[in-house]
Amino acid sequence: MKILNRHLILSTIILFSSIILFEMTDLDLWIQNIFYNTHVHHWILDRNNEFSRLVFYDGIKKMYYLLFIILLSGLFLSRKVSWLYDYKYGLLIVCVSAVLVPASIAGLKAITNVPCPKDIEHFGGRYPYVTFLEKYPSSFHQVEHIKCYPAGHASGGFSLLSLIFLFKKRKNRKMAFYTAMFLGWSTGTYKMLIGDHFLSHTVTTMLLSWIIILMITKAVYRYFNVYHTDEFNILPSLSVIYEST
Repeated sequence: MKILNRHLILSTIILFSSIILFEMTDLDLWIQNIFYNTHVHHWILDRNNEFSRLVFYDGIKKMYYLLFIILLSGLFLSRKVSWLYDYKYGLLIVCVSAVLVPASIAGLKAITNVPCPKDIEHFGGRYPYVTFLEKYPSSFHQVEHIKCYPAGHASGGFSLLSLIFLFKKRKNRKMAFYTAMFLGWSTGTYKMLIGDHFLSHTVTTMLLSWIIILMITKAVYRYFNVYHTDEFNILPSLSVIYEST
């Protein structure tokens, strides 16, 4: 488990470093200003645009649900289908990740109480700009708890980083990595363009998703004693992440 622990520590350090970066700078506001037209007080992309919503939001969500059903079916069939048997642990990691990653992010959103770009006064809303570690000014009266941090919808795409632990060939692992990053960042960028999230929201979701996946993998390997067999070499899988970034 030393390799998994090493990557968990590294990923956690990167997460905390990114949080500090966004807390100590105005990077979020600077980037979000690019997507907002101050003359007409509109975001660069209209949230009511049906085509963009279908492609970058609804379409990706449906694709995610369909893939989850296929993978879950594969997990159940792995007990009876011989060629699927070799993938049973990977399928278990992916299916658990597909549930726990979005659920964990949603749970955090419920307690962080951080506003979206569209909600803050700088972009025409009524909330002051506060970050994850900041408190609201004493003069501000908050009517309802707000749920914007971290980015929830992107978590579905990032949960598919778990596919790295499903495939055995390096090229397939790399394809899984790029596919998950594309889906996660497509949704995350779309949400930024319509004023629903800051960059830090999606970055945090991406890193948290990966950390949760590593923890799930560690639990599965330990429970089934996979790491102590020759069935799966974890090192090439993890190197895909850190050599691709």
